[in-house]
Amino acid sequence: MQLGLMSFGDRRIVAAGKRVDVSQVYREQIERIVLADDLGLEFYGLGEHHLDMYAISNPGTVLAAAASVTRQITLATAVTVLSTEDPVRLFQQFATLDQLSGGRAEIMAGRGSFTESYALFGASLEDYDDLYDEKLALLLAINDANPITWHGRFRSALTDANIQPRPYAEALRISVGTGGNPHSSVRAGLLGLPVVYAVIGGQPERFAPLVELYRRAATQAGHRAHRQHVTMSAIGLIAEKSQDAKETYFPYWHAMMRYGATARGWSVPSRADYDQYTEGAGMIFAGSPDEIAERLIGVGDMTQADRYVMHMDWSGVPHHDVMKSIELLGTRVKEQVDAHFGGESETGTART
Repeated sequence: MQLGLMSFGDRRIVAAGKRVDVSQVYREQIERIVLADDLGLEFYGLGEHHLDMYAISNPGTVLAAAASVTRQITLATAVTVLSTEDPVRLFQQFATLDQLSGGRAEIMAGRGSFTESYALFGASLEDYDDLYDEKLALLLAINDANPITWHGRFRSALTDANIQPRPYAEALRISVGTGGNPHSSVRAGLLGLPVVYAVIGGQPERFAPLVELYRRAATQAGHRAHRQHVTMSAIGLIAEKSQDAKETYFPYWHAMMRYGATARGWSVPSRADYDQYTEGAGMIFAGSPDEIAERLIGVGDMTQADRYVMHMDWSGVPHHDVMKSIELLGTRVKEQVDAHFGGESETGTART
């Protein structure tokens, strides 16, 4: 089972009403990606957002900078809000990244957890489902063949269009990102695409039936095992001592929960709730290296995940704490996970 990381480029608050500079967030992201690459971690994903609390609205540009200073790590979106993107331009951008990186680019195509991009780019939330379905179909068609003739509802038609550049290898790796919608699992399986489960709350074991649904749909559609690839994700932090990880992570996690309560009407969880969520790294993977390794192995066995990625910097956990956490993931946790699963998953090379 591969291990990696993801980030939204959270801008932590450094003074009343002031967030850390965007340029500093970018520098820190590059340092983290370089460290992850040096440690042999296999994946780093950057999310797309268009809010002041996040620094990254264009993951491809930051990933291109990372490509120039890394050697082997996969560089991906996590996710691209495909519904408000032009699939032609997105494909060109990531085919360029794929060429720059020697075949290490990946697009996680999702709908996103926020909707600010719809108004920003002139899309209607009334077309929420149709936009995604059509744009995913076009993106896959461009990836599959060139030139392409195509027509749809939401952009101008293409007639014998030559889309350049092409990827480094035969095709880009395109995954379907989902927060747990069964229809998304079935869609990914039927299309023979990798699936990525964004687990930001609750027990990760609840995703096991969705993974089974995904693999069953893929098999019934005739896609062999090497085309079936599952990425699971977790939020949390690793420290030498379990309680240090829990104490460090709490205020940043709680800040995000307060934001969610305001934006979406959640009830704000208490410290007692948090202590329950982090007990044994059950829901929130905050703990010692041994604790996190045991949890990753357990959930990896249950879900048959091919890759697990950790989101460590919610609300801007300080850079030095994130760097230490990455170091522990890439050394002590990875050592145990590799020993249990026998190194990199054989399905880890699937491109489309």
